[in-house]
Amino acid sequence: MSTNSIPTGTKTDTSRRNFLKTASLTGVAFALGFSSTDSFASPVLNLSSGLGLALPESVELTPYILIEKSGRIIIMNPRPEIGQGTYQSVPALIAEELEVSLDKVVIRQTGGETKYGGMWSQAVGGSGSIRGGYTQMRKVGASAREMLIKAASTQWSVPVEECFAENGTIVHKPTGRKLAYGLLAETAAKLPVPKEPKLKDPKDFTMLGKSMPRPDVPMKVSGQATFGIDAKVTGMVYASIERCPVFGSKLVSFDAAQSLKVKGVRKAVKIERVVGKNHYDGVAIIADNYWAALQGRKALKVTWDHQGHDTFNSVDFEKKLRELAKTDGIIGHNVGDFDKTFADAPNQLDAFYETPIVSHSTMEPMNALAHYKPGTAADRQGDKVEIWVSSQGGDLVRDEVAKVLKVPADNITVHILFNGGGFGRRLTQDFATEATLLSKAVGKPVKVVWTREDDTQLGPFRPMTFSAMRGALSADGKIIAFQHKVISPSIDATMNEKYDKTKPDSTMLEGTNEQKYEIPNLNTRYVHADIHIPLTYWRSVTSSTLAFSHECFIDEMAHKAGQDPLAFRLAMMTKDSDAKRVLLKLKEVSSWDNPLPAGKGRGVAQWEFFAGLAGQVVEVSKDTNGGVKVDKVYCVIDLGTVVNPDTVKAQVEGAIAMALTAATKDGITFENGQAVQKNFDANRMLRINEMPKIEVHILTEGGPVIKGVGEPGLPPLAPALANAVFAATGKRIRRLPVDLEKV
Repeated sequence: MSTNSIPTGTKTDTSRRNFLKTASLTGVAFALGFSSTDSFASPVLNLSSGLGLALPESVELTPYILIEKSGRIIIMNPRPEIGQGTYQSVPALIAEELEVSLDKVVIRQTGGETKYGGMWSQAVGGSGSIRGGYTQMRKVGASAREMLIKAASTQWSVPVEECFAENGTIVHKPTGRKLAYGLLAETAAKLPVPKEPKLKDPKDFTMLGKSMPRPDVPMKVSGQATFGIDAKVTGMVYASIERCPVFGSKLVSFDAAQSLKVKGVRKAVKIERVVGKNHYDGVAIIADNYWAALQGRKALKVTWDHQGHDTFNSVDFEKKLRELAKTDGIIGHNVGDFDKTFADAPNQLDAFYETPIVSHSTMEPMNALAHYKPGTAADRQGDKVEIWVSSQGGDLVRDEVAKVLKVPADNITVHILFNGGGFGRRLTQDFATEATLLSKAVGKPVKVVWTREDDTQLGPFRPMTFSAMRGALSADGKIIAFQHKVISPSIDATMNEKYDKTKPDSTMLEGTNEQKYEIPNLNTRYVHADIHIPLTYWRSVTSSTLAFSHECFIDEMAHKAGQDPLAFRLAMMTKDSDAKRVLLKLKEVSSWDNPLPAGKGRGVAQWEFFAGLAGQVVEVSKDTNGGVKVDKVYCVIDLGTVVNPDTVKAQVEGAIAMALTAATKDGITFENGQAVQKNFDANRMLRINEMPKIEVHILTEGGPVIKGVGEPGLPPLAPALANAVFAATGKRIRRLPVDLEKV
């Protein structure tokens, strides 16, 4: 395979300086970048040829564009590709302004290097890649374009206004003369960087806003793409790790005598898994190949002390949450006087909603290949680490490995490869630190590969989330009071030792305060429940659970008021808003006002949160054999600006598939301290014949707020589905997952 096709990385950290400086770039004539401190808030900053030109010591360069004398253009992509399309969309932002098509560009993945910035600037999560860097990445390309134009005008001794960029060349309009970027790069590198380069008018875009082929797809379809699980280096060994499925257990002893009899097994090593504040014991079997490591692991005899955690079970924990629901909790947001209004209201309503713990279940299990290279005995600061990994952030890997192994961050080289799914699981870097610790212990490159059972049982998971809802209607059927009380464990609490239980947890109340419904008395509360199970972010985080309770309860109140659920929502939006536009568009595209035939029902939901905004209408029909079938989903997603409509549609379709799986398949339950579900037989995924027809509509009216794509398509599905089931059958769904065959 051509090395041009392999996404690789090299180093990372945070820089708050105003200018950026290049490292040595052999053969490179031109490098341009921008500071990515504060989530891409900084403008384009500086430029250098990388050819030994004198630069002020106070200047640093982050090179996102590299132009060689040969004319080859390399664009650095800081956002890992986990299936969401950033391998195309982020470089396209630069290439559009640079006036070069992506098929003429070599895309390289950054690996968390300091020069590319820190603070999640090289990570994907929260649907932030485009909404976080849309303008700034375009400025990188625009600055390069202007400097190349200036270099050409100087060489030709003509006015800058007579020159323009086109397809990797600068053209002199009066004469038609052309100069390729590679011939101009050295001269351009000596010019000052425009502080505010002129960006293209969107009407002149040749790529942005148009459906374009993704350069990673042919590699993936043909099997040429390199994922973390494909990584190999000379002299590497494999590791399969036995970890106790009962969280909180301590390793008492292990006997590897039978393991060592397996051909290819070299040794057994005690290992520690670090997940936030949690530290879990394990025993790794090191072998020449993965099969031997796995068989050796199966032959291992381990004695665990469960520390009393083997009594933990889902049934008892759910009872605990229901009891906690009777407590007041901590106020997250308050408008008006909910208690008085509710008490005095002529029409009151309450309901309780429950959602389960779920796994991420990425198609590529966790894995990492690490090579720990010790320095001298006298200088432990000389220790170096090189890692090949599928992760959602090169800077996240680098920082976590530096923290756990006490290695200077600048001594860690990270190669971010394609990810076979992330969904938030690959934001936690426990698999990378495991591989690095083992490499240090055995003195060789070590590749750790998790089994599917490891992946399903060991978390971290999306938390179980319960919601106690109360609402009040006026005599004329208007919402006058609304309360959403969330009762659940906290993601942050299970990861962070400094978590403050006395303050409202914004993550666990996510989105509940952001809805555009005009409710005069609104109250949100959070009741914290302690749990020892490790939790982390799942696609759309807590919105994946809270939208279900929030939007279903809105429907219940509409029914109580005797009103159409969509009209009821719109009546609470007298002011113009993006959410109102989404609902109006949904009403139009779903033909909401046209009655459905008998035996069918439709439900609606919308959800706005930090990542973006989307609304959905779900249509279901009663099955002749009982239960209901999901027929179609209409989705309207509001973006403000779109980069690749085809990618947006794919992301929405994937989010709906994931949401439908979580709503109708299996949650993770616990008995005797461990997860009952171990593989896809019990932790089922949606099958292709269960996928409904999906119609995606994208709102791109522009404006200052650019919204995310990867996550907003997920939260509205579960409530819209439950509301549709009620419309078709009269049965309320307040607990997920729901078996649609038995509704």
